[in-house]
Amino acid sequence: MLRVVKPRNARSKRAQEHRAPKIVENTKRALVLRGSTCNALVSDAMADLASFKQPDVKKFQKRNEIHPFEDASSLEFFASKNDASLILFGSSSKKRPNTITFVRTFDYQLLDMFELQILDYKKLQDFKKLTINIGMKPMFSFVGPIFDSHPHYQQVKSTLIDTFRGEQISMLDLAGLQYIISVTAGGDGNVSVYSGDTSQNPDIQFRVYRIKTYRSKTQNKVPRVELEEIGPRFDFKLGRIREANADLLKQAMRIPKELQPKTKKNVDTDIMGDKVATIHMGKQDLMKIQTRKMKGLKKRRTETAQDVDADEFGEIDIVSEDDDQPRKKRK
Repeated sequence: MLRVVKPRNARSKRAQEHRAPKIVENTKRALVLRGSTCNALVSDAMADLASFKQPDVKKFQKRNEIHPFEDASSLEFFASKNDASLILFGSSSKKRPNTITFVRTFDYQLLDMFELQILDYKKLQDFKKLTINIGMKPMFSFVGPIFDSHPHYQQVKSTLIDTFRGEQISMLDLAGLQYIISVTAGGDGNVSVYSGDTSQNPDIQFRVYRIKTYRSKTQNKVPRVELEEIGPRFDFKLGRIREANADLLKQAMRIPKELQPKTKKNVDTDIMGDKVATIHMGKQDLMKIQTRKMKGLKKRRTETAQDVDADEFGEIDIVSEDDDQPRKKRK
């Protein structure tokens, strides 16, 4: 950890305020580091992945003697010095060839990380050249139930979203959705099967597609959407994993009070986003309801004439609109 230095001028003060905790944090910045045994294939793979993180990425060309799963202090130093919370570390050895390590930090401390071994790789330049504007936000597609059931693959899903989602915004123009990142993994998500040997973990297919819209022949208002692969293309094998510490993860997931939704009494929102409210009413006694002065409940003379019934003394009841008690009239 770097020691906190009191700013001496306005520039250093602004830089220190930029690093300070905020209610809405800055966009997560990523670092691309190469290990001492990083080969050309891993370097090209990390460069292609970093192209989707522009402009919030910084690449280092010098090789570093770093072993993340043995000692993560060097990664924490790089994260603290460059104000970054995401790290891509590339290495290749005889035991673990062509490996990319995805690292996440919180408060410049190691949060979690995992290794992805490259089984198959097709470079970005091998595809048809389709430019994507810098800063465009991608859509994500995770295919496979294992991403929702297995804790290791849940960590992979969360890390990939944090790495490539870019800036958090409240509104988005549909024209800005230009490409989609599709991640597919086989398996049925049974934890007992994949909890032991990592060689039994299903492979992960990483694909990137460009979204192209055309005029529909059947519906005028709904366009026809097609996907065109623009690369890069990866087939990964999940390797070693270090899960997050429970206390540190709780601090990282904490939501400030200013951003927490204000709860209203008896008002809730269902899974469809509709507002549902509960109304409490007291017990009503229908015998005590005042109906005399209600115009809609008064009987008309035409209705009373049809309900005339003579009694045994030859008397009939005539109901007046002004009187509550009927008057008796002799025939």
